[in-house]
Amino acid sequence: MSSESFRQFPARNRLRCTFFINFHKMNSILKAAIRLNGIRTVLHPVKNLVSVSRPQNQILAARNLWYMTSIQSQKLSAIHSNLCSCGCGSRKGVHTKEISAEKELVEFLTEEILAERKAQKVKTIPTEIQGFTASLNGAEVTLTKKTDSELIKITFNVNNSVDTDAEPEVNENLDKPEIGELKSKPSFKVDLVRGDNTISVLCSFVPPSEQEDGYNDSFGIDELSIYSGEWNENVYSVSGEVLDSVRYLYDLILNYLEEKGLTNEFVDKLSEYSTAYEHSAYIGLLEGLSKFVAGK
Repeated sequence: MSSESFRQFPARNRLRCTFFINFHKMNSILKAAIRLNGIRTVLHPVKNLVSVSRPQNQILAARNLWYMTSIQSQKLSAIHSNLCSCGCGSRKGVHTKEISAEKELVEFLTEEILAERKAQKVKTIPTEIQGFTASLNGAEVTLTKKTDSELIKITFNVNNSVDTDAEPEVNENLDKPEIGELKSKPSFKVDLVRGDNTISVLCSFVPPSEQEDGYNDSFGIDELSIYSGEWNENVYSVSGEVLDSVRYLYDLILNYLEEKGLTNEFVDKLSEYSTAYEHSAYIGLLEGLSKFVAGK
């Protein structure tokens, strides 16, 4: 894989790909080393045993061992004496007074922001999703829809919500490796409000590996509660596992949410919206970090 084609990906995409490539290379090196050591042992077991058992050869072996150790120590000393005193591992003279950590960080951030903007699929965050009005507050997103009888409110947070759908298939010989697309799939809360009463349902995305045969639900129920007024820690809640143990109850609640507009299609759109907003927030963080370090 050429370095130029690899650098086209943003850093947080390259990180996952680099891990699998390095793991593959190290695994090959270890196998070769073990194989070579085994061949040497098979070829010279008797020769090594006889030669070392003789007294004169024991002295010679000890001298050779001392000599090799001494030479190796001199080489290590020479290497260490030529290393930069800052602890970076580079040789002396690599760093200059003009290059500072701040400048290096700003230069990296500039390149990374350009790469992320190039990879950005949605430039403008929509204000509506299938009849739900979106409002943004930092990392938190609130979707609301009013009907004649109730208010439907969906809230979620994009922090730590990004992952890939599957591990990337990495082939180090490919010029353009396949890297899994980063997607945001946050847990979300659905509040159905009628007057002073609220039904609150905590939901999360179901990984493809955990979906049962014959069922393709994009999300599942983690918790359900009902309360009057404001929620507090004394409000009783029941887990999704308990609901699932009661005949038909879990599925009936999912059907009820579907009638309110929370279909699989809508939840997939919610993931797309969250992915776009999280990516935009990530780029904004990089830009803010760059300005701070540059003193702007």
